Formats: sequence, structure tokens, C-alpha cells
Amino acid sequence: MLAEYLPILLFVGISTVLGIVLITAGSVLSPTNPTAEKSSPYECGFEAFEDTRSKFDVRFYLVAIMFIIFDLEIAFFIPWAVALDELGMFGLVAMTIFVAELIVGFFIAWKRGALEWE
Repeated sequence: MLAEYLPILLFVGISTVLGIVLITAGSVLSPTNPTAEKSSPYECGFEAFEDTRSKFDVRFYLVAIMFIIFDLEIAFFIPWAVALDELGMFGLVAMTIFVAELIVGFFIAWKRGALEWE
């Protein structure tokens, strides 16, 4: 029983030791000379306008989520396009329903003003 798990235990042990060695080497060998300028917040080449922990408008998150959703859509199109000959009419109908749902969701987001930027 132990012989079956020995490669996994060996891998976990080696990776743990390697991680500890690398973190320790980085903290020991790295130069530490913090200055006020190095410790100051940096944002796009100029000083930050406000506190760095200020709240963001929810539209930033909505745009990010919509980008992820429509970006992942491409991940479904590529395998579907490769296997379209094997899937036949069922694959075409399934992808048509998928695209229709995405289009309806896009128009709902558009109508609610998620894409408006003031």
C-alpha cells in the first residue's frame, strides 16, 4: 500500500523542501533598503489620487465579468468547430441555443445600462 503512494509522498516532500529553500534564499539574499519613495503607492506613473483602499464603482466589476463571459465563449467555439462534422445537426442546434442565450444576456445587460460609461 505504501509503495503505491511513495511517488506522491516523495513529490510532496521534495516540493515542500524546495519551496522552503527558495523562500529562505530569497529573503536572505535579497537586498533590503526600503525608502519612503519605494514604499509609496504607485499608480500609472503618478501619485495616487485617493486612498488605495477606496471603493470601486460596481461597473468595473460588471465589465470584467462580461469580458470573462464573452471571452470564455470562444473556448466553447473552438472545440465545437473542430468536431462539427461528428456532432451533426445536434451540435449545430446546441450551439445555436448557446449563442442565443449569450445574445439575450448581452441585450439584457445593454438594456440595463451595464455597458454605459458616464
